[in-house]
Amino acid sequence: MAALKEIKKRINSIASTRKTTSAMKMVASSKLHKAENVISNMLPYSEALHHIMESLLTGDDASMLSRERPVRNIAIVAFSSDSSLCGAFNSNIVRELQKTIAAYRKSRSVDHIFIYTIGRKVYDAVRKTDITITQNFENLAGKSDYHTIADFAGSLITQFERGEIDRADIIYHHFKSAGSQELINETLLPVILPQKENPDSHANTGYIFEPSREEILRVVIPKSIKLRLYTMLLDSNASEHAARMIAMQTATDNADDLVSELTIEYNKSRQQAITNELLDLISGNMG
Repeated sequence: MAALKEIKKRINSIASTRKTTSAMKMVASSKLHKAENVISNMLPYSEALHHIMESLLTGDDASMLSRERPVRNIAIVAFSSDSSLCGAFNSNIVRELQKTIAAYRKSRSVDHIFIYTIGRKVYDAVRKTDITITQNFENLAGKSDYHTIADFAGSLITQFERGEIDRADIIYHHFKSAGSQELINETLLPVILPQKENPDSHANTGYIFEPSREEILRVVIPKSIKLRLYTMLLDSNASEHAARMIAMQTATDNADDLVSELTIEYNKSRQQAITNELLDLISGNMG
């Protein structure tokens, strides 16, 4: 009977855990739906603005923000979540960040690496290592505050223009679908321009610029970079909810399987106990 009570206790405990994981899956699904709407509405605008910027930029007279130079000082921005229970979402970011830092450290030309973390999980993981964090942004991973991220992007632009950093890399998850999130490690600064067969193609578009193209670029390029970083924040936020939803669904399914196995074990043990009692009773009557 003691074994039956222990199995019953485990079944009740797992069933209780299943209720929690199922509820968390529903919450994550609801948050994902909202985040997916936000990112799907933002992406077309962000991509269109980036396309306009690329169309205006050309080789010789490109903006300072698109000019590559020897990389000596690097800024790396890593996006994670503030909470756990989202599978390998945060550990993938931490591993990619450590891998990127190790690769830069092997390069003798690199003098300084400035680390910026967005999300408590990557911050907590990195500060336990020998990596120095330049700045951590608290409560930004789930808040999606445009003004804060735009100010941060503006500071990166200023540092790049002053020569304080020569490159800015971003590590985040790109939301492709509810079941697929892609780990991305890409360059924010300098602006990477697409290869054009005709470098002077902007001159043949038939557009008349008012004010001048240079003045428009001075506004469009920083705005595009700020919006691009904000879109990455939204991307990471949607990916977090998707990863948590999948993780909680998997945990719920595992709980169902375990409860089913334990229920079978309980029934077998209970049947065995009844059989033993009957055998004892029959043996006693025969004696």
